[in-house]
Amino acid sequence: MTDATTGSETEREFDYAIKDDDIERARLLIGHETAQGQREHNTQASPDGIRHFARGYGDDNPLFTSSEYGRYTRWGSQIAPPMIGIAMSNPTYGDPIPDDVAKRTKGLFSGVHLFVSGQSSEWYRPVYPGDELYGFGGLESVEQKRSEFAERSVIRVHRSVRMNQRGEIVAINRGLLIATERKKSRERGKYMDIKAASYTDDEIAELDEIYAKEGPRGAQPRWFEDVEIGEPLPKMAKGPLTLTEVIVFHAGGYGFAPYNISASRIAYRNRQRIPKFYVKNAAGIPDVAQRLHWENEWSQQIGNPMAYDYAVMRQCWLTHYLTDWIGDDGWLFRQHDEMRKFNYIGDAHVITGEVTDKRVEDGRCFVDVAFRATNQRGVVTAPANATVLLPSREHGPVLLPEPSNDLKMRAVKMMARHRELSKSRQDR
Repeated sequence: MTDATTGSETEREFDYAIKDDDIERARLLIGHETAQGQREHNTQASPDGIRHFARGYGDDNPLFTSSEYGRYTRWGSQIAPPMIGIAMSNPTYGDPIPDDVAKRTKGLFSGVHLFVSGQSSEWYRPVYPGDELYGFGGLESVEQKRSEFAERSVIRVHRSVRMNQRGEIVAINRGLLIATERKKSRERGKYMDIKAASYTDDEIAELDEIYAKEGPRGAQPRWFEDVEIGEPLPKMAKGPLTLTEVIVFHAGGYGFAPYNISASRIAYRNRQRIPKFYVKNAAGIPDVAQRLHWENEWSQQIGNPMAYDYAVMRQCWLTHYLTDWIGDDGWLFRQHDEMRKFNYIGDAHVITGEVTDKRVEDGRCFVDVAFRATNQRGVVTAPANATVLLPSREHGPVLLPEPSNDLKMRAVKMMARHRELSKSRQDR
């Protein structure tokens, strides 16, 4: 899980509840697809930006980190890792949702925790140096349920379509966002009993042994014909998670939008813009609520024993596991993952998986994989499944998947409208 708290509490006494009206108002957004105006940390892919992003979650695959290496692959260039869209995007201009819907849905779920608890993604085209990403999307569903961590929760599925500057669909992401109530009675729930991890030299050596055996498959093709159902995938280690790793992940470009965490005068102006996002720390200094990813004290105030990771960090780990395995000639098509438990500072994970199915459809060779990230306590915190495309001796190289014709047309129209509005802004 990851937390994007937008609360304004400054004391330990808080009791923010989900309102029935918020749930009903949220449902008004279903079916309204709009341009997404968020500017991420990077607006254009560059060789350095791609490399920094990959290294930010611990990926040293030269297909992502070396512009020279990429020239000799089937892609003819360095390409970006699948999850690059979380750290790279341009504002997209488009027509807004109707005024009455916008007014009625303003301020939804104010003062409650927002957890990203999973995602389903599909990838259709690589991102090359020089590419830009734009987006459109909207709410697909709203569902309420009871949560073991809170009184009740609301699950929203938001679909985001990413396209490049040519209007080609690059990826589709369906994010699972959970809003949870905060109750003082839950402050010291079962999660507070979890103790910080510590390791002996032998335990670190066990992780190091996995690290020593890891590596991307690279230029050696993983042929479809050689893969067998039930075949285990190699282990991958991640962590132990440290504050250093969180900092490096930010350095790769993630975490600056939408709340625009910043410094000095820019932070002051941002605090005037979104005051509820700033909560006083023990020294009386207003600081971002997002700091629960690096500050134990603030994380403990909302019912966790210590700081924890971003969900998308583990999602990057999971894609890393697959892109290492498939090699340069393979393609990660779909991935569904769930963040079922927290990944606390100090936790270590080992990712394992196995092939569950394989098939040929329309000349494309699909392989299904089930995999999961398991921490040092033996708890699976992030189960996942995926579909990859592999080259075949019989059917030839990978044919990239295609989105529906309807969605491709919508992307073309959205990009045309974006250009039209961009030009009108420049002409003013």
